[in-house]
Amino acid sequence: MASISSGFADYCCELLSSLGPCRAKRMFGGWGISCEGLTVAILADLGDGDTLWLKASDTSRAVFEAEGCKRFSYTAKGMERGINYYSAPAEAMESPALMQPWARLALEAALAARKPPTKKPTTPKKPPPGRPKVA
Repeated sequence: MASISSGFADYCCELLSSLGPCRAKRMFGGWGISCEGLTVAILADLGDGDTLWLKASDTSRAVFEAEGCKRFSYTAKGMERGINYYSAPAEAMESPALMQPWARLALEAALAARKPPTKKPTTPKKPPPGRPKVA
């Protein structure tokens, strides 16, 4: 995977600005882009140049595929694998206004994928050693 410039990451954050403030962070030789702590996109070059990959869900996958967007896929241990990210449509890469509906789909997918926080089981606190238990 080729290294992606911070300039491209900044441009993609600008494209996704309709979601609110975006943050680009280096990860796995590419970049992850998050809004309000949710990863909505990744940047990676899988051989076709620097690409903005938007998060998709089972619901939005058909919308991306109908637009001709490629699914993020890679080969690991001789097997083709894919993750729920699709390339942004070429036209949407031209402006934040054209990216806005695609950015919204990515945010909706990130919200749907978010796992609810797990509650830790409560256990009674033990008194410090040497102190009697209060009944």
